[in-house]
Amino acid sequence: MPDTLKIPGRAFLAFPDMRGLLVSELVGRFGYGSFSDSATIEGRTFVKEGAVWYGDLLYCPDFDDAVDESLRDENPYFSRATMLEPCEISFGSIGEGAASLRAIQRNWAPYQYQLFRRASLLQDKLPHINLKVRKFPCEIPSSQMGLYTLIGEGRMIASAKTTSFLPAGRIEFEEDHENPPSRAYLKIQESLTLFRTIFGRFPAPGEKCFEAGACPGGWTYVLRLLDTDVFAVDRAPLAEKLMNDSHVKFLAHDAFTLTPEYIEENFGRLDWLFSDVICYPERLLEWIKMWVASGKVRNIICTIKMQGEIDWTLMKEFRALPSSKIVHLNYNKHELTVMLAL
Repeated sequence: MPDTLKIPGRAFLAFPDMRGLLVSELVGRFGYGSFSDSATIEGRTFVKEGAVWYGDLLYCPDFDDAVDESLRDENPYFSRATMLEPCEISFGSIGEGAASLRAIQRNWAPYQYQLFRRASLLQDKLPHINLKVRKFPCEIPSSQMGLYTLIGEGRMIASAKTTSFLPAGRIEFEEDHENPPSRAYLKIQESLTLFRTIFGRFPAPGEKCFEAGACPGGWTYVLRLLDTDVFAVDRAPLAEKLMNDSHVKFLAHDAFTLTPEYIEENFGRLDWLFSDVICYPERLLEWIKMWVASGKVRNIICTIKMQGEIDWTLMKEFRALPSSKIVHLNYNKHELTVMLAL
């Protein structure tokens, strides 16, 4: 007979190849352990004694007791899905394992790092969920999505309550290798999809968008697919097709030196503000604050490009912006994305 045992703490699923960034955040932002406690054992980074890696899943049994109470409701940005109420399930057969999960709730997504055949057979016995790549634009279902992973032939860690509605916290889009001028288009597709999920807003045809640092035009390309009007600013021009688009106004300039008043006078009041500019986070923060204070834009999505080690005190200032949300995208690298719905 299967046995389900609630276990303490939380389990954090790192983004692929980003276990080091998750460790850095747990130490630097949450104060969970210290860098002197971290060690690499058999190629795996352990953040603190007692914490265990299962592939990219880091189980921290003492997390709730070890971090400050004010941070317990915060989720690490570099955790794509966090098990908030983990349990360990022991089972004999695949059918028993699936029945144990179904007895808890309906929707479950797998994280597989070993025993792939066994994990696939187990998933086949659970209610269907969409694990395929998606075509943009799409909406993410808001139903609760549980997460489980096999840690042995007859053992798994699972949590019905997680921080993501996405299966294992991951979304992938169908790729277009011909039309977009850069792969950055995938980043804005994910940003806009999450923005709609979090804030219930999405660019509508005819809305006005300002993109800072737009060259070569990956983000502008997506915004035009949505029939918006785009004011694109960069020192270098966009791809030729975008430069010839009557709904794209281009200005060769440093976008961060343009005032909200200038843009409103020359383009109209904005609905959306975007930036994927490579700049110091401090400069980006001041630029966003200027736009918030102006009251001349409703929605903001910007990439925070890191310069070396992440300054978690500075990230706290980004988080303090009104109506803001900070996320790490599946299509981000060593960077974060800040979103504001004003």
